[in-house]
Amino acid sequence: MTPMAVKAVWNYRGFILGSVKREFQAKYTNSMLGIAWTVLQPLAMIIVYTVIFSQIMRSKLPGVDSVFGYSIYLCAGIIAWGFFAEVVGRAQNVFLDNANLLKKLSFPRLCLPVILVLSSALNFLIIFGLFTFFLVITDNFPGWAIFYLIPVIAVQIILAVGLGITLGVLNVFFRDVGQLFGVVLQFWFWLTPIVYPANILPPSIQELMKYNPMSSVIGAFQNIMVHGQSPSWITLWPTLLLGGLLCVWGLRLFQKHSGELVDEL
Repeated sequence: MTPMAVKAVWNYRGFILGSVKREFQAKYTNSMLGIAWTVLQPLAMIIVYTVIFSQIMRSKLPGVDSVFGYSIYLCAGIIAWGFFAEVVGRAQNVFLDNANLLKKLSFPRLCLPVILVLSSALNFLIIFGLFTFFLVITDNFPGWAIFYLIPVIAVQIILAVGLGITLGVLNVFFRDVGQLFGVVLQFWFWLTPIVYPANILPPSIQELMKYNPMSSVIGAFQNIMVHGQSPSWITLWPTLLLGGLLCVWGLRLFQKHSGELVDEL
């Protein structure tokens, strides 16, 4: 993003924050449980997977003696994946979902990705805050190691935004892109060591995991939250590089086709 684009987005910060606030409020209008719905879906997934896999996987986690070890491992992975999937899923439809806004109002188009990242980050913070509270009351809080999550989350956001904006532009011109990626995302979830630890896989498959950019991010989350240790930073560099390249490609696609984009909506 160029300095001029950053300045343009900053000048519309009121519009961005107002949009995030309106979206958050609208999401729970006429809802009896309100904000609880943000937590219930990932919580239901965690409970189901814990019940099904806890006895099988508990002994497979190296160096984990806590009775909550597998639950923490699972929560860390699902919460991290949920944030990534929400950003990418919304970004691939960001231009289609805001077609009326794009046609009627004049504003920097890059405000839209910023709005969706902030909105998704707000949902993530709510869920992560409750997860942190659980860790504190069960005496499993990782301590100062939790601050290692800041650069890990930054890498995750860069990858999610780069991939999401690239898909978002392509999805305007080729509507099958969104449908296809929804299927890819389901396979991607199970090909990432979220529910299971990577050490149970054959060595050849573990080698292939290195080419999964989310594997290093999820592994970093789990290492921090389960063991309270610094992640392997060297494994995050390829993910950061890929995310950066996708951001550059996505922005170039957007700039090149911005004139045609509105006509196609």
